[in-house]
Amino acid sequence: MALNRRDLISATGLGAAVAVAAPFVSGAAAQSPSGQKKGAGGTVINGADVAAADNWRIFNGRKVGIITNPTGVLKNFRSIVDDMASQDVDVRAVFGPEHGFRGTALAGDSEETTVDPRTGIIVYDAYGAQAADLAAFYRDSGVDTVCFDIQDVGARFYTYIWTMWEAMQAASQTGAGFVVLDRPNPIGGQARGPVLQDGFQSGVGKLGIALQHGMTVGELARYFNAVHLPEAGLEPIRDLQVVEVQGWHREMTGPDNRASWVMPSPNMPTPETATVYPGTALFEATNMSEGRGTTRPFELVGAPYVDYRWAEAMNSKRLKGVEFREAYFAPTLSKNRGLVCGGAQVHILDADSVGAVELGTHMIVEAKRLYPEFDWRGDDGRWMDLLSGSARFKEQVNAGKSAETIIGAWQDELQQFIRDTREFLVYGGPRS
Repeated sequence: MALNRRDLISATGLGAAVAVAAPFVSGAAAQSPSGQKKGAGGTVINGADVAAADNWRIFNGRKVGIITNPTGVLKNFRSIVDDMASQDVDVRAVFGPEHGFRGTALAGDSEETTVDPRTGIIVYDAYGAQAADLAAFYRDSGVDTVCFDIQDVGARFYTYIWTMWEAMQAASQTGAGFVVLDRPNPIGGQARGPVLQDGFQSGVGKLGIALQHGMTVGELARYFNAVHLPEAGLEPIRDLQVVEVQGWHREMTGPDNRASWVMPSPNMPTPETATVYPGTALFEATNMSEGRGTTRPFELVGAPYVDYRWAEAMNSKRLKGVEFREAYFAPTLSKNRGLVCGGAQVHILDADSVGAVELGTHMIVEAKRLYPEFDWRGDDGRWMDLLSGSARFKEQVNAGKSAETIIGAWQDELQQFIRDTREFLVYGGPRS
């Protein structure tokens, strides 16, 4: 059973093949030392700005297709597509992911294939597209190089990385080059949570990576290329380039400048949302509202049957970096629409110390313990299986296991994932 995000919301020796693009910036914009302390000096420069500062020379002589959305902007907030088109880059097509190229679609939806009125470039609807579909798009538009530039938020079930995976398979099949304009992981470079197991692949998790993967999209691309393309019976992309972020390292969380945050999707309004998302998004697979249809999605969680006891129980756990406030809200869309929900708002006191997946686990365990009305969504809780990566999480919660026991159950597979991905990391700082 393979469900994508639309289904979930509406009812799931090859290193040499990778070339890492050299910085295109002057010494004044050189990368900060990888050993710098959090918050110390330096400016983070996204891969797109690095390439634009070199007048997009990386695409000279290429017929380019771009996978991007409203986060694919330069430091002046201009779309990379608009900028490339004005600089005579031969952009043949744009491929829009979930929410679309210009961001007009809500969760679980996309923009239809159309011609962009500003640039005259055809924009293909690539949300949910499989590798064969994308390969057909590449051939139809005549592209020989695919550029990926989307701000990820670091969670396995955030769908943009799976658009990239399908796009990379299509590039392998057609012989196209692949360029990633890299961006920081806004929740840092640490991996957390369970690893997706065989039999639980879906549109919100296609490969065996940790729930909070702790990698940038550029690092994931290197890993996918060297490991997962061969496992899928495909040749690694010989012309894979990652234009690196300058001045970022693994301990850094949040945008370099809060004013630079562009919503990656309609329900990801702030860096705080991204911080808790890998944990509180698990509530999508329950009958509790995860705050969609409020101004604080994924920070407000509750249901009509929840009362003050939940926030009190959560505060008694003294989880690092957060405090819980008893809260009441009425979602304007999605689950419990128009109903007054009791619950809690997760207030972030120290984003650097928040363990989001562990946070979500504790919240679900306490909700199940306190409220008989708590339940899973979908057939026998299948949605939770897809989000968590196996049936184990749901089964342990149902069995009344403690959060500590549930968290302990995924530690071996998580440590193996950390070991398996270490050689593909680009940016410095500790990895745990």
